[in-house]
Amino acid sequence: MTPELSPSIAPAADVAPGTRFAVRVRLERSGAHGTLPRFRGASCVHRWFRSLGDLDREVFIACLLDAKQRLTGHHIVSVGVLDASPVHPREVFKAAIVGNAASILCVHNHPSGDARPSREDRDITDRLKRAGALLGIPLLDHVVIGDGEWVSLRELGGW
Repeated sequence: MTPELSPSIAPAADVAPGTRFAVRVRLERSGAHGTLPRFRGASCVHRWFRSLGDLDREVFIACLLDAKQRLTGHHIVSVGVLDASPVHPREVFKAAIVGNAASILCVHNHPSGDARPSREDRDITDRLKRAGALLGIPLLDHVVIGDGEWVSLRELGGW
């Protein structure tokens, strides 16, 4: 079972004086801490998210990682159409900040089955790398999943 982030808004009575609302984040884990998957490369990401290759539209996911690169949660950033999924860095890093992620991995599928990254994939990867560097939450990789195949933009080079 995948851990999930559960943000909630607390009533004013539960927070410091002068504060109207506070956002709380609760991280729910199933099983022992050691059961969380540790991503040690793009092949691990592919094994965990390979079912994305079966979808009929693009889905872009941000994986939230702790300091030991264990998955602490994931956030579906965007569900698109057959050949596109709009992604903005603020949506990717919002969950990472709220979830206290030390780093992130991004993964999305190509419904065509061809995992080769598009120009748009390379562009958003570059934007996410720059945003992550600025925020202190590095992007470790961006993996594109196709029909039984995957491509790591980090392993392609130019990182």
